Order: sequence, then structure tokens, then C-alpha cells
Amino acid sequence: MEHKIRLTINGNKVEKWVKSQTSLLDFLRTEMELTGVKEGCGVGECGACTVIVNGMTVRSCLMLAVEADGTEITTIEGIAKNGELSNVQKSFVEKGAIQCGFCTPGFVVAGENLLDRKPAPSKEDIVEAFSGHLCRCTGYAQIIEAMDHAAQNR
Repeated sequence: MEHKIRLTINGNKVEKWVKSQTSLLDFLRTEMELTGVKEGCGVGECGACTVIVNGMTVRSCLMLAVEADGTEITTIEGIAKNGELSNVQKSFVEKGAIQCGFCTPGFVVAGENLLDRKPAPSKEDIVEAFSGHLCRCTGYAQIIEAMDHAAQNR
């Protein structure tokens, strides 16, 4: 069965028909061609598919596209504005928090959401915001350092 959904993605209004069982992740990647949203585990444990839905981070592999009807979504593609990297993105580059890059979009999106909710997060806040995000390359120290740097240099 198909359903018509209306939502806003990265500031753009979208109206599409989707099948009942289509995950938000698959919808974003295939229908919207927003391939910065990654599928890692498919069960919500790695954080690679993290997006912001109505101001809250969500694992898009766990949400159906029909559940996103009427929402506002931000993906990694919506973080940079006018070709300018965000403060979080710049900090990730400067502090070497990017290795293979597969997990980076999820971390950046979660980091942006953290700063939106808490402009001066503690290191504990940062660690908590990144809980459930897996990175096999950096060892997390650079990621936490980059986020701390981004928060201090807003």
C-alpha cells in the first residue's frame, strides 16, 4: 500500500508517495538521493543514519517514511549553508575527526543537534550525545575534541 507524505527536508518542501514499509533511511537515500545518510547496521545501533526530525536526533533506519509525514528533517546535506561548512564540520576537519568518513555524517548531525539544544555543552554532554554512534577508525578522542572545539568557537 502507498501513502502520500508531505514533509520538509533540508528546508525544501517535499510531497511523495511511499510504500508502507519503506524506512526513512531508504526514502532519503533512494527517493531523495541524499546519500550522506548511511546505512551501517540497519538496527539503530551504529548512528550512521542519524538525521534530525523536528529538532530531535533519530535513527532513520528505525523510522518509517510514513511516520515522517508532516515533519521537518535535516540531513548532513542540510548542515552546510551557502557552500560554507558549519562550525562543527570545520572542527571535525581541523581536529582530524574524520578518517574513513562513513560514520562522520551521523556524528556531525548529532553534534549540530546538541549545539542547537545546548550551546555550551560539557564533555559529558558531548559523550552522551554521541552514545550509540560507532566509529572504527578514530578512537573517539578526536571526535570529542572536535565537538568541544566547535562548542567553544561558536
